[in-house]
Amino acid sequence: MLLALDTRWRRFNDETATCSCCGQSFSGVFDVGYDHPDCWPHSGLRESGKDLLQVGEDKLTSDLCRWKEHRFIRCILPLPIKGCEEVFNFGVWGSVAPENFYRYIDDATGEAADFEGCFSWLMNDLPLFETQEPIGCDLTPGPDGHRPKLTAQDSPLAAAQTDGISFDQLLDIYAATGTDIRAHLNG
Repeated sequence: MLLALDTRWRRFNDETATCSCCGQSFSGVFDVGYDHPDCWPHSGLRESGKDLLQVGEDKLTSDLCRWKEHRFIRCILPLPIKGCEEVFNFGVWGSVAPENFYRYIDDATGEAADFEGCFSWLMNDLPLFETQEPIGCDLTPGPDGHRPKLTAQDSPLAAAQTDGISFDQLLDIYAATGTDIRAHLNG
């Protein structure tokens, strides 16, 4: 793979290599997740220290969210990395119609097996893919025990899901989400 020629990529994937300035090491691609949909008006799960955050009728868990009449499902949004076989995942939230939300729950709990996926709106602003327009997605079930997957429709994000992102774009995503490791990979 072409990315194997990049010394930064090799350091990024070699947990025995340490940064000369701080001793930090890396073990490869790590995912970035969002605790709640961007529109959630209350504190997040991490801040609350709870598995279930309930404010009135609004509820948030690590997998599901109900806010007013809106329903959200936690999903992965995969982005292949150009030049290698690795995939980076955003852990994001998709907004779905209430009937699809409950069909998803029934399927996930084994009460019914009829959820084949549905339309969803991406509910988190993603670095490199910020837009004023909502991004429509296809939400498809994951394998048993795994979160469903979001696939963006007709947008730069959709193109990135098909064509992949560069290693530099991955590093930009990490920096934008609070983990700027670029300087630690240069030697």
